Amino acid sequence: MEFIATYHTDVGISKKTNQDSLAIRIIKMNEEQIAFAVVCDGMGGLAKGELASKEVTVAFMDWFEKIFLPIAERGEFEEEELVNQWNEIIQSQNQRLGAYGEENNLKLGTTVSTLLLYKGFYYIAHVGDSRVYQLSNEVEQMTHDQTFIAREIAAGRMTLEQAKTDPRRSVLLQCVGASPVVQPEFLKGQILPDVVYMLCSDGFRHQISEEEILEKIGPANARDPEKMKYGCMYLTELVKARKENDNISVALIRTI
Repeated sequence: MEFIATYHTDVGISKKTNQDSLAIRIIKMNEEQIAFAVVCDGMGGLAKGELASKEVTVAFMDWFEKIFLPIAERGEFEEEELVNQWNEIIQSQNQRLGAYGEENNLKLGTTVSTLLLYKGFYYIAHVGDSRVYQLSNEVEQMTHDQTFIAREIAAGRMTLEQAKTDPRRSVLLQCVGASPVVQPEFLKGQILPDVVYMLCSDGFRHQISEEEILEKIGPANARDPEKMKYGCMYLTELVKARKENDNISVALIRTI
């Protein structure tokens, strides 16, 4: 399996700083490509959100470069160990950011969504309400939002229409750095050909429809990095025109 990728991030129309952080790496090893991406959204109302998102992104990219790649090169990859390593990163960052916040009398935190594409399978770690999607002829949300709204919908106490305008839609049940306990979601599945894997902060998705996403960055139209980049930028500007107040970030990896 081969991959092409792009990303776009924007401070948006109302915030002074971009508290989102993201990274993508595609490397070739032993005649096979490996892709890895991270998207983190620093808490908008919390101080130092940009610090939290950057620290977690850097921690995961350091893991990819310094731990995962040597393991993969030696052919010693184990799925159980991957989950253990990712969980250790999340727990250690949660403690580290929490301690920093206590020392400086502030509260900071971040969501995190990671995606590893390796040897025919995808692996995902997720905390918060950033999302990972699979785009084919439809839009499939792969991760589950860890939010007050998502919990109320799942319990049947709120409808999707009510959730769209509820003032609590950004309230997280947990995040890295500002939660006493963090329980990440871990997912695994088979990589499909001719699909686009999309990671995004919540600011990217609030003001656009699934049809608009597929039209601009679905696999039928996003066939090269330039078209993928254009689609990301087009949708970002559309979101801003519709008065989204949050930072806006999206990362795409397309399978070939």
